[in-house]
Amino acid sequence: MALRIEIDDLSRPAVQALLQEHLADMHAQSPPESVHALDLDRLRHPDITFWSVWDGDELVGCGAVKRLDATHGELKSMRTPRARRRRGAGRAILAHAIAEARARGWTRLSLETGTQPGFVPARTLYAQAGFVECGPFGDYREDPHSVFMTLALG
Repeated sequence: MALRIEIDDLSRPAVQALLQEHLADMHAQSPPESVHALDLDRLRHPDITFWSVWDGDELVGCGAVKRLDATHGELKSMRTPRARRRRGAGRAILAHAIAEARARGWTRLSLETGTQPGFVPARTLYAQAGFVECGPFGDYREDPHSVFMTLALG
């Protein structure tokens, strides 16, 4: 699969639909106070870079990084459509985000994900990429529904 990853302005209907699916899924799996997924407006923040992943004209995934400070970033909004899972798009966007974090001179990339069974594939993907569990970072607090992970980029 030859994938194209591009910076996205979040204006295309396919991207908006995928993010709606993402938000709906997060709310279906976690209590409202434990949903940390960002909506379209918050993903347009200047400290966030959002990418879409395409196989030809088909949207196969998305992901973003948020600058927390000069050396630390956060992975956000990782999503692959249900019908396209386990075909490499998630790994591709994760590798792209890690490479971009390194290119920006960040020394650490962190993320928050859920503890529920539906999040096991995501946690497995992150662990395979070298992320390890850590404590809350940024504005996060301990939450029984959250797993925090980080990757040293040294």
